[in-house]
Amino acid sequence: MIYLKESILSVYRAQGKWANMDYHSHQEYEIYFFHGGSCRYLIHNQIYELEPGDILLMDGLTLHKPNIPNNSEYIRSIIHFSPQWIAGMLKEIGALHLLDVFKKLHHCLIRTRENQESKKLEQIVKLLADISRSAHMNDGTGELEQKALLLQILIMVNRLGQAESKKLQTTKPDKAKHAENIVSYIQDNYMQKLSIEVISDALNLSRSYVSHVFKEMTGFTVMEYVMGYRLTQVKFLLEMEPDKALKDIAIECGFESVPHFSRYFKENVGVTAREYRNGRLKIFREENEK
Repeated sequence: MIYLKESILSVYRAQGKWANMDYHSHQEYEIYFFHGGSCRYLIHNQIYELEPGDILLMDGLTLHKPNIPNNSEYIRSIIHFSPQWIAGMLKEIGALHLLDVFKKLHHCLIRTRENQESKKLEQIVKLLADISRSAHMNDGTGELEQKALLLQILIMVNRLGQAESKKLQTTKPDKAKHAENIVSYIQDNYMQKLSIEVISDALNLSRSYVSHVFKEMTGFTVMEYVMGYRLTQVKFLLEMEPDKALKDIAIECGFESVPHFSRYFKENVGVTAREYRNGRLKIFREENEK
């Protein structure tokens, strides 16, 4: 899980891949605008084939990852914001319902096809990103401006959503459906011993097809995804159940031995599981003391 120090983060028309584009989650809500290039976006157990003008709304806690082909253009704008940070203002003006799309749907696609409303929205996103970088952010008015712009964005997103939003109801090719079925099977059975053979037999697909279609549609090998998903569940339990023994967490999340778990965690996170837990708990304590 990723943590941000800021209450809001806005990036306008970022290009290319970022260093950390693994399957991830975060506590902030996310508004994601796809401007151009090529991207399949994996969210939980669904795959979006994005088109220019698409808007994704995510509650953040739902695991997600963009899959960008090598040497492909990839242009997007992103807003991460803390719902608690904006909730006070929304409550005062009777607009808390603007957050319902994040809380109730968890993730959804708005296909604007770059209509006029979406172009107006893009300009407000640009202004928000510009203000976030400006020098007067420290003079007391910057945060108010950010909230005012985010309010406009939420109103427009909800308006677009009411007209054109579909929660993953588009027709998908067989490859995408098969990849989604593989993801769902892994998420339902990650605590068990898994292999390509087990998964392919369960879904009545050939082993070679499972390997090929999953890599093509998600950017992961099957076992990379299995281990990555187990790791996300470990991180969740380390934070949510601070008194649970590391050995119990490892076994519960599908790791066959504690040494293997410890080695894999350190190699992929950069710290030991115990250090990770202590670091997260320290952040929680500091936030509660504010």
